[in-house]
Amino acid sequence: MNAAAANRVLTQQADARRRALAITLVVGLPIVLSLSALAGRAGGTSLASICLFVGFACLALAAWRWRSLLDRRWLVRVLHGQRPDLEDSADLLFADVSTLGPLQRLQLARLGRRLEARPPVDLRAPWPWRMIAGSLLLASAMAAVALSWPVGTSTPDVSLMAPPPVPASPESPPRLVAQRLVVRPPAYTALPERATEALDAKVPERSSLHWTLRFDPAPAAAELVFLDGRRVALERERDAWTADARIDAAVLYRIVTDDDRPLQPERLYRLDVVRDQPPRIRVIAPRANLVLRAAGQRQWALQFEASDDHGLAGTGRLRITAAQGTGENITFREETRPLGGSGNRTRKRYATRLDLAALGLSEGDDLVVQFSVTDNRAHGPQEVRSASYILRWPAPAPAMATGLEGLVQTTLPAYFRSQRQIIIDAEALLKQKPKLPADTFVSRSDAIGVDQRLLRLRYGQFLGEESEGAPRRPLMPTNDAQDIAAEREVEAQARVEADAHDDHDDGQPPGSDPQRGFGRAGNLLEEFGHTHDHEEAATLLDPETRTTLRAALDEMWQSELNLRIGKPDAALPYAHRALELIKQVQQASRIYLGRVGSQLPPVDFSRRLSGKRDGISDRRDALARAGRDEDPPTTLWKTLQDASGESSGLDDAIESFARWLRDNPGAGGDSLRLAAAAERVRLDPGCDACRSALRGLLWPLLSPPPAAPQPRQGADRTGQAYLDALQRPVAP
Repeated sequence: MNAAAANRVLTQQADARRRALAITLVVGLPIVLSLSALAGRAGGTSLASICLFVGFACLALAAWRWRSLLDRRWLVRVLHGQRPDLEDSADLLFADVSTLGPLQRLQLARLGRRLEARPPVDLRAPWPWRMIAGSLLLASAMAAVALSWPVGTSTPDVSLMAPPPVPASPESPPRLVAQRLVVRPPAYTALPERATEALDAKVPERSSLHWTLRFDPAPAAAELVFLDGRRVALERERDAWTADARIDAAVLYRIVTDDDRPLQPERLYRLDVVRDQPPRIRVIAPRANLVLRAAGQRQWALQFEASDDHGLAGTGRLRITAAQGTGENITFREETRPLGGSGNRTRKRYATRLDLAALGLSEGDDLVVQFSVTDNRAHGPQEVRSASYILRWPAPAPAMATGLEGLVQTTLPAYFRSQRQIIIDAEALLKQKPKLPADTFVSRSDAIGVDQRLLRLRYGQFLGEESEGAPRRPLMPTNDAQDIAAEREVEAQARVEADAHDDHDDGQPPGSDPQRGFGRAGNLLEEFGHTHDHEEAATLLDPETRTTLRAALDEMWQSELNLRIGKPDAALPYAHRALELIKQVQQASRIYLGRVGSQLPPVDFSRRLSGKRDGISDRRDALARAGRDEDPPTTLWKTLQDASGESSGLDDAIESFARWLRDNPGAGGDSLRLAAAAERVRLDPGCDACRSALRGLLWPLLSPPPAAPQPRQGADRTGQAYLDALQRPVAP
């Protein structure tokens, strides 16, 4: 029964595979044949053979892909989807009966009877008639183009591409009929030499360029004139003209001949320079800038990854600084170690392990590392340094710490980890907001607000604040009068307990107060010292840390307020600021500063007590008169307003603007675009379109006019009537 049912299903699978193969051939074969015919008419028999081979390879790949998709898993999945009566057990049809258990054999027999009673439906995919019609239409269109293609047309193979030559007469101006530009990047970049048929190019920094030009008719002399003032003469080699130059910065240039008439076509060419980028450093380990030494840790693993666009230098450098001591008795030891990297020339990984014992690190010390790497730029390598990473060995607790000081120092850091959990809970609640009812969302937000309140009260005890009584249950948004009455009863009970606490009733046992528990530093303060009325006496923190903690309490209060009214999104900014302030309190023990030496100017003892004031300027700042001199962009913009074409000071304004661009390369944005627009206006002052384009580019560079006093506006009808009434004599 198992073999017969399985064979019947496998026959359906083979039919499905044959249908997929037929669809592939019917859809793809017309396109392949028509494309090959078109390629044969355009490029010859060789191109047609290549297209035919590639087309049949694609069809074979598609057929193999269809066959691999219609495998056993696909067959079982389709059977489960079409036949619910198979009870997701169709894979038993293809299993070995000897390996099946009793229940599996029973299920297999049931499946065989069901398949024998009702065979599976046809598993073949339907014919995609729309796709077949589109394929035939596309093939017909390509066949029509192939039939109409002119026979014998081919593309000319020339070494220098240029505008089509025009028969020239001795009186016609020279024309540029062919050009070629070869770019040779610097050797350290390892970039290949490339040739382009355009005279505009984007080249690496400090590349060598080689021009090959051809003119018709040939001039007696020619040269390349750059807008920065350089001139490179073109040397004649038979019928070609060549020149070489090195490009360090972006520049515009044009080709000039000795003929009185300008070269055709006359235009400016642009050379952009791709600057060598500095290396980039990614720190893999450690993940944080400040790492605390773990118990028993003897080594510190460091791992960096550096990359550069053209290549890195051989080794990197790791600067290690050990800070030892406390207070003002901190000493520094600094050393630099080379690090060898592994990888290719543009991306390397550096790894090392620092022996803490060899570096002399002990309790209370800091180990600061900074990684630097350079690239292989020939004209001055570029060096990049990473951020500083600190390994801190926490100082031990004071051996003689007793009483309240020891309790506060060991309990306070435990509370520094609770604010982060409140932020996590609030963010998780915001993500679940679309799925929660409004009442549930407000209730859960209020519960987080209660946690924020308890945390705020715990911190407040370190500043001598009073407790606000027992924690209240979450406020629910309801109109039930009984719930409101119950809430007021709880608040009244909390006020009674607070009054009893203010009466200094310290006779009750410590365990009777629900506010007291393990980890609350205020228990001993309330039980023995009772110093909550004096803020300075209730904490052992220094004044700066106490101020920071007070600011954290204010942020917690705002966070609690928004959480209690169901606005966790508005509470998150306050909660984050409270966490940052708490971190400052936690890290207030030591701040590492880079060692900077004192470099004071030398003192001239020969002039001491002499009374000579030669060379000493007056320290009083004299008021400088505001100047109204116009800058070159504004002057040129105003000069271009003259629509007569030949403006009197246009050439001077353009020359002044060109000098301003050279002196301020980054002030004008795309300075080459501005220089090209100004050059077009200089060559053709009567071109209105060129003037308009240059004025549009100059508009963002214009300096705003200085503020001027506004004239006083005259009085309107009502105001004038009022002024006239004031002038009339008052009747007795």
